[in-house]
Amino acid sequence: MKAFFEVLEQFYKKVLLGATLENESQEYIFYLNPAVLARDCSTAASPECLNRHGVQGRHQPPSTTLGTISVVSVCLKRHSPTCSAREIMLLQLTVIKVMITRILSVETDFHAKEKYRDIITILLKSSDIDSTLTCMFQNSDKLLCHMAAKCLALLLYFQMREEIALSNSWIAFCKTNLSEYPENEKAVYCLWTLTFIIKEIFKDTCSQKTEILKQFLTLFDTAFEVFYNSLFSQHFESCQDTSKIINSLICSLELLELLIASRVHLKLHFTCQRILFLKPSCVLGVITWPVQAFVKRRFIIFIKKCLLWKVGEDLCRGSGPALMPPDQHLGVDMLALADAVLQAVDLGLLRTLSVHGKPPFFGGDEVQPAHERVPGPDHVILRAASLLIIKSLEIKFQNCASANEMKVGLQNFMAELLTFLKPHLQPSLQPHNACEWISRVFIEQDDDMVEAARASLGIYLTLIRECKAAESLTQEKETCNHHTHEYGYNPHCIFLFLLKNIGFDASVLLDFLISSETCFLEYFVKYLKLLQKDWTDFFTICKYFDVTKSKDNINICACSPSLIQDTSSNQTELRPSAALGNHRNARASGSWVSDASSKPLNQLVMPKETPATLLADSPSPPRASQSLVDYDSSDDSEVEGTDQRSANTKQVSLHQEAVKKFQDTVGTSGEEKEVSLQPQSRPLVPKQSNILFPVDWDTVPNNVSEVGLSSKTLKCFEELQGAVYRLQKKNLFPYNPTALLKLLKRIGAIYNESMNAL
Repeated sequence: MKAFFEVLEQFYKKVLLGATLENESQEYIFYLNPAVLARDCSTAASPECLNRHGVQGRHQPPSTTLGTISVVSVCLKRHSPTCSAREIMLLQLTVIKVMITRILSVETDFHAKEKYRDIITILLKSSDIDSTLTCMFQNSDKLLCHMAAKCLALLLYFQMREEIALSNSWIAFCKTNLSEYPENEKAVYCLWTLTFIIKEIFKDTCSQKTEILKQFLTLFDTAFEVFYNSLFSQHFESCQDTSKIINSLICSLELLELLIASRVHLKLHFTCQRILFLKPSCVLGVITWPVQAFVKRRFIIFIKKCLLWKVGEDLCRGSGPALMPPDQHLGVDMLALADAVLQAVDLGLLRTLSVHGKPPFFGGDEVQPAHERVPGPDHVILRAASLLIIKSLEIKFQNCASANEMKVGLQNFMAELLTFLKPHLQPSLQPHNACEWISRVFIEQDDDMVEAARASLGIYLTLIRECKAAESLTQEKETCNHHTHEYGYNPHCIFLFLLKNIGFDASVLLDFLISSETCFLEYFVKYLKLLQKDWTDFFTICKYFDVTKSKDNINICACSPSLIQDTSSNQTELRPSAALGNHRNARASGSWVSDASSKPLNQLVMPKETPATLLADSPSPPRASQSLVDYDSSDDSEVEGTDQRSANTKQVSLHQEAVKKFQDTVGTSGEEKEVSLQPQSRPLVPKQSNILFPVDWDTVPNNVSEVGLSSKTLKCFEELQGAVYRLQKKNLFPYNPTALLKLLKRIGAIYNESMNAL
């Protein structure tokens, strides 16, 4: 046993280094076949399994073996301790895994790669290794099961890549076990293998990966559909061993996510890739089962990813191919999923969620005795559930017939959502501050917050468009405005709360624009275009915030008299010191929230006062300690510029999708031609006098705390525009932002006109 292990260990070290093997390929097969050890060790698999696959007496060392083989055979017969046998089998599987990884790697030497390929090909032809590894699935040793599944997946992928026919016995094994679930409990082993194989397909860089996946899914498309129906049609309450069902649920969820991710990243449309959208109620039903909270959590997050079309991000990040164009079934499938989510919410889905209890941690849900547990809800659940509803509403309303239908849907589902959120937010979310819910719920997650803001903006734009088409335009617009404040989706309030959370810090907005992790570019451009047309409403809201100022609080959305309940004693603390997502250290402006007014915002008539009479008392937010684009203190920051240029190419590839949406959003006025996906060879900047922010800041106090909310917002825009301009001038911005700068310039001009009118 010791001699066998030493030879195998030397073999492993050579393969790990990618060295070329000197001996004949046949000489290494004896050391790689687990059946050789399994024949002498009962720990690997049952005797029935070994006899069934013809292992007995089948594999003998060739006549030209290594010198130690005769010694090894004697050692195996005389001494085979369980621990040593286990270690050797794990090392065998590791060597096979590393060898196939070396074959797939472009960095491996050509001669070494050919030798490894020859050894694996001989191993597949001379032994029934797939059956041996399948038998290991039934071993009580979980590590051995895991390694066997991973090794088998690599061997199967190698066969498909080399166009070697897959074993009929393994195909039959998977089809039978998947189709006979739950009577056959071996289906989970098939899920492991299928999951590993698809992961390997994603990680590979070969050009024929789509064809490989197509060949693979063709074999199991029908069997997986049968398994899907059987798994989610079970009655969880009547099951004696619920742990097996939970294990099957988690394994199937990972495989389902990979299948949908393969639809997103590769242009394939099998039934197994669409099964969630064809039968969404099956997966949604698991959330209502009396299962552990972590299972519901996994399923809610999975459905959220599907609605946002971000499924597979964690599994395929850094290795997946570029996104393919949306397939022909995408619109129908997304609508079906959104309808199913809204129907489940209507039937009481939110009431089945366990938000309280043990909060999840990285290493588990237990806290050491010396530490106190911090009370509070599971904010991951709150964010996911909120996005489920808001995104489903956005998708649903794209196919609605009338504004009345939309308003009824918003009234029902947003009221349900706000009722669900209210008891879990501390301080409690007040009815008259309904638009605050996005910034409160998503304060710790930038990407989800921007997604929620974008979805609410999409709902607003769709509703307003339908309102404009109505006969009584003025009355409909007033009703729509009232509705937006009452149910928390007014885009101006939401954006102002976002700015408040980041302390009106333009460097945070710049981070969002540059980051590839959020859709802020698309959201920001859409909002600026709305702001141009809807400046009056925005300015009215800002002035209302200024007028209703108080020492401690501000009523951001006092929209409806019926929603205000004893506001003098029941006020909302807005935590201006809380930061947004990854920028929590940015200090927000002081308390600029004020007492609620019983008069609705959409009915408020503002007095004709100058901005100087509408000043805020809150302290000004300090400027960023060192803005990443503040180059005035150095000689144009050439060192940083060099580093930024080296990263520019990477940023461009990350922003292709965002910039494409930016082009589509800016419109057809010619601005879209000014957005380029390629790094700029020279600054594409108009003259500074034509592009800088047109606001006349000489008439505004220098202290930001002494200006109104609209002035704070426009000051933030001015700083953002200056930062983007400086980056563009140095060829450091990841895309051409000329159209964005023009939008900001127009907003500044509109602000000046409104100030002059006063």
